[in-house]
Parts: sequence; structure tokens; C-alpha cells
Amino acid sequence: MNTETKERPVIAMDKVESSQIAAIGHHPETNTLAIQFAARSGTGSIYHYSNFTAEDFAAFKGAESIGSHFGKVIKPNPEKYPFVKVWPALPEAV
Repeated sequence: MNTETKERPVIAMDKVESSQIAAIGHHPETNTLAIQFAARSGTGSIYHYSNFTAEDFAAFKGAESIGSHFGKVIKPNPEKYPFVKVWPALPEAV
């Protein structure tokens, strides 16, 4: 996960105050949002969401509730913000 690729950029993330989300980050060159979800033990899954502009990220980061914003704006719109799970990586099909 330390190597940047065109498909999955390395995105620095900042911890956030949320019971659902542990950290968020944004890669403005590719308009990619990174979200690390909270886990009860250890590290939660990380997803990348495409088509996420700097303005979208500013609204998300500045939301009164990060979790509510995710649930109302991002999660119900996979057509607008397609996503991929980047960690832990899913095994590739053989």
C-alpha cells in the first residue's frame, strides 16, 4: 500500500471524531476520497471513492457529523461516487 499507482493513489489520512469513521483523506489530483472505517479492534477497512472534488471533501470534512454526512450524501450515491475496497485487499480471482 506504499506504492502509488494511477488506479489507487496513496492518500494521507487524518483521524476524525466519529463512531463510524476513523480517518479521511483526499487526493485532489485524482479526485479520490479515502475513508478508513472504525473497527472495534485493530484497523478498519479502507475504501477509495472516485469523483470526489475538493469542494466535496471540504463539505465532508466540515460537516457537523462526518458519519451522518457519509450516510446521507456519499453512501447512497455509488453512481456518483464509485468505490473500491483497498485494504485489506481482496484476493484476486484466479
